Amino acid sequence: MSAQPDLNTPIQYIKGIGPKRADALSTAGILTVNDILHYYPRRYLDRTTVKSIRDIKKNDEATIVGTIEVCGERKTRKRKLYQAVLSDGTGLITLVWFNGVKYIKNIIQKGDRIAIHGKVEFYNGLQIIHPEYDKLDTDADPINTGTIIPLYPLSAELNKARIDHRSLRRIIKTLADQIQYCTDYLDEEIIRVKNLCSLKNALQNIHFPESLEDLKEAIHRLKFDEHFFLQLLLSLRHRSYQKLGTNPLSKSGPKVKKILDDLAFELTYSQKKVLKEICHDMAKPIPMNRLLQGDVGSGKTIVTILAAVTAVANGVQAAVMAPTEILAHQHYESFKQQLNKVHITCALLVGKQKAAERKQILEAIKNGKVDILIGTHALIQKEVEFKKLGFVVVDEQHRFGVLQRGDLTKKGENPHLLAMTATPIPRTMAITYHGDMDLSIIDEMPKNRMPVVTKVVKESRLKNVYKFMKEEVADGRQCMVVYPLVEETEKSDLAAATEGFENLNNIFLEIKVGLIHGRMKKDEKDDIMDAYAKNEIHILVSTTVIEVGIDIPNASVMLIEHAERFGLTQLHQLRGRVGRGSAKSYCILVERNITDTSRKRLAIMEKTNDGFVIADEDLKMRGPGKFFSTEQSGFFKYKIADMVTDGPIIRNARQAAQELTKTDPKLENHPLMKERLLKDYAQYLDTVTIS
Repeated sequence: MSAQPDLNTPIQYIKGIGPKRADALSTAGILTVNDILHYYPRRYLDRTTVKSIRDIKKNDEATIVGTIEVCGERKTRKRKLYQAVLSDGTGLITLVWFNGVKYIKNIIQKGDRIAIHGKVEFYNGLQIIHPEYDKLDTDADPINTGTIIPLYPLSAELNKARIDHRSLRRIIKTLADQIQYCTDYLDEEIIRVKNLCSLKNALQNIHFPESLEDLKEAIHRLKFDEHFFLQLLLSLRHRSYQKLGTNPLSKSGPKVKKILDDLAFELTYSQKKVLKEICHDMAKPIPMNRLLQGDVGSGKTIVTILAAVTAVANGVQAAVMAPTEILAHQHYESFKQQLNKVHITCALLVGKQKAAERKQILEAIKNGKVDILIGTHALIQKEVEFKKLGFVVVDEQHRFGVLQRGDLTKKGENPHLLAMTATPIPRTMAITYHGDMDLSIIDEMPKNRMPVVTKVVKESRLKNVYKFMKEEVADGRQCMVVYPLVEETEKSDLAAATEGFENLNNIFLEIKVGLIHGRMKKDEKDDIMDAYAKNEIHILVSTTVIEVGIDIPNASVMLIEHAERFGLTQLHQLRGRVGRGSAKSYCILVERNITDTSRKRLAIMEKTNDGFVIADEDLKMRGPGKFFSTEQSGFFKYKIADMVTDGPIIRNARQAAQELTKTDPKLENHPLMKERLLKDYAQYLDTVTIS
């Protein structure tokens, strides 16, 4: 292509690419010039990151630059492998490939100057199995030239299309040299005040920095951009909410007082404070948009019930959406127990209901005969119509995408929204994913809650554990045993729930053992949980379906098999299923295939019951995508930013975004910024009007 490309030029028209390579690049999300300039290196080679072979030892993660002295294919009894010996003048190390031998044989040859990266092992000398590698041009060798060399993420599709680090560098270098036309979408004022480099310099230096200082500035600017646009979106969403009108729900009424007076316990100071914040928001003529955080067992449900009763006292309906049927049933029972005292109607709507029953509930909701509706995502289905929906609760709200939450609120006229989670969220995550919401925190446990004693045990100690469980059951209490899978698979050696249930039946011969898992029919689950609630089942064997929503005050022992397979937040949620009564309770974590990471995770569980401490550690160890145990479609994914380590940048970006939306709420004076927001964040703009 002879004309100078612009940022929107399709990648296939760039010299050196063509249709075949363009197809491969599209699998990495690279469709245009702009995309490839934002395809950031995953790491860099320079003199400070390269190690000498004489200085490395077993288990090091090392980057080495050297020359292939000898290489060739070898046959073992089982398979072929390819070996190469690398020398850097200080020593030798063997490189081994078991997979893709034919391909590697054509790439790695004697005399090649290469950079390799991987974990160092020892087998007849130092070796790295399946190292990451990059062939170096003699004029781009960090040892000889001091150049900082970018290394990119390379997928199998890119390798098949013969796109390696060198070819990517050549393509990006040509484009980076042509980005004089790259207009910055940030104001000069923001760039100056926040001490940022220009977008042009950032895009050049993220790929080809002349110094580590240049690289640091580029990374800072590009991280700021990602945080800024997300914070801009959240600020616009928050302002949009403030402009909406809604019914103020200011009466509390005698029914709230009646429920409070009849409680067998007194609300904690924290519960009272949060309830006051919620009622204060609901009394305004703009819709509440609040997130309620509280640790497992901190008493969020009663606060929600009182808020819903307040809504009903003001002549509107309330809806409570939970992520699972078990949790929806649990809420229904908790609500009904209080609502029956004050003659407020309540119904349950879930996926698996008889047609006649469902039809009757839908009719009652539409006619206003049901005051409070509780259910799963069945609530957002088209046929669900409310007479006057004024208050919405979304429980464990991180499990629903942003758009699902919006689908429920659209069934009313700008209803007040209370999102709720029993997963404490670190502050950086709260302002990143929930920056458009006001935050309430219950940070105090009910007075009768005793901390659960947590102990990590090896498999060899299980006989003693089972003996202890028998003693607890003999004293009238109950136990739970959780497994990570329903049944064995070829790829897993986990002791699965079905097999575990059979084994435990043989161990606890005179004790009633029950089994519950996600593949059971609803009626079967209900029968099992009903029997467990009545203490007709003494030990409940389960998969993680009991992670949330099980409230059995008599349960005193939680035994978690293969605890190393669970994340910290999930372990904490499971632990929260016991310790709900007055008896001392225990969480026993069985380790079977322990690693350094899982050992650290389980040690944290032993040390603390504080959900906020655990959430911080979980975020550090597993990253935001896996924080809630599932990747969420409603969650924004960063390319270079990192909410775990970018706290100061996030706060700076948030401040800049909020100041900008105060003076220009529709971004009319910032057309380039507005264009990027509409292009890259369209799916998140469901409640925002800027066009």
